[in-house]
Amino acid sequence: MLLFLNMGGMEWVIIVFAILLLFGGRKIPELMKGLGSGIREFNKAKNEVSEQLKEGMNETPKKEKVEEK
Repeated sequence: MLLFLNMGGMEWVIIVFAILLLFGGRKIPELMKGLGSGIREFNKAKNEVSEQLKEGMNETPKKEKVEEK
């Protein structure tokens, strides 16, 4: 993570140029579409888990009845 914070403008230009060389101009929109859908699915799953945790924390514990014989 720290690696990305210390990068300047020239490093980003080199990375973008390398991606263009590797994938070509026609494949990049497909690559970005796949990346976007992956991020969307991750956020959806994260929100579902967060909602389930909130619901679980708000539930009152049920008291079990102990039957005596």
